Amino acid sequence: MQFEISREALIKPLQLVTGVVERRQTLPVLSNVLLVVDKGTLSLTGTDLEVELVGRVAIAANAEDGEITVPARKLMDICKSLPDDATLKFEFENNKAIIRFGRSRFSLSTLPANDFPAVEESAGTLEFSLPQRVLKVMLDSTSFAMAQQDVRYYLNGLLFEVSADYLRVVATDGHRLALCTEVIQVSTTTKSQVIVPRKGILELSRLLSDSDDEVRIVIGTNHIRAHTPNFTFTSKLVDGKFPDYDRVLPKGGDKILTAIRNDLRQALNRTAILSNEKFRGIRLLLSNDELKIVANNPEQEEAEEIINVEYRGAPLEIGFNVSYLVDVLTVVNTDSVQLILSDSNSSVLLKATEDNPSLYVVMPMRL
Repeated sequence: MQFEISREALIKPLQLVTGVVERRQTLPVLSNVLLVVDKGTLSLTGTDLEVELVGRVAIAANAEDGEITVPARKLMDICKSLPDDATLKFEFENNKAIIRFGRSRFSLSTLPANDFPAVEESAGTLEFSLPQRVLKVMLDSTSFAMAQQDVRYYLNGLLFEVSADYLRVVATDGHRLALCTEVIQVSTTTKSQVIVPRKGILELSRLLSDSDDEVRIVIGTNHIRAHTPNFTFTSKLVDGKFPDYDRVLPKGGDKILTAIRNDLRQALNRTAILSNEKFRGIRLLLSNDELKIVANNPEQEEAEEIINVEYRGAPLEIGFNVSYLVDVLTVVNTDSVQLILSDSNSSVLLKATEDNPSLYVVMPMRL
């Protein structure tokens, strides 16, 4: 097995694949990347047994076919250290990978390709395609609300809900909820729900581009796969039932506040400086066309901000974890936002005033 490849062509798929590989592994081969040369295509595969990523790049047709695994991080570091215009020559002999560039020579230990675990192939039960850009926006606008290491393991991921005419993704950690819906056509007569684990979502979002190129999603009983011309991404699914998110969405809120998104976000960030470092609580005091934001801490320090808003309802005082509000205002990309409230004990519904497929719910906080 031998081949030549430019550093520029190798480094992007190698970076993506190495991102999947965990630094600390119980199995030595899981620290490696699988290199497969077949008919002028080099495939690079990395996995941690939960997530698998295969990147593909074209190489010279005179390459010698074969497969082997090499240490992922070391190969990545070698590529990073070489000049941008370098061309690398790979050869394999005596259980070593020899990488040459000019007068540089690197010898890496290898492990047999047969030792490399493959994610089991399972037939897909549901398949659909959408632009990479659209799916990336959906993931980026909701994934921040996923739980981290929650004992309710089904919250440590993102719900994909697929029906005949829409794809919806939902994330919640029990304190806030993010939901995004896109109209797509799917050849199915039923509504399906699967939970993709946190690491799978973060890796998939990293892979997707801002282009209109299609990504094909295949959902099976235990796995979800994303196919593009350059990579195939596979993640195991979380075995669990996601909460009924529809019950969490506030209904019938009669107090509507409209604010300039950036003004509100900056005011919250400034006020948060003097909030309680542990609980991050702030109070919102609403009155006619005015919002007062107040924070204080155990050191008796206090911050107060007043911003102009559109609000004509009855006066209202309500407390929130400021981080949850700022997270929403960071991912919403419109000029203004609406906060729909009922009373000081009910969740707030946040949404963009312009056409935007996302909704957000944040629970109040007693202060």
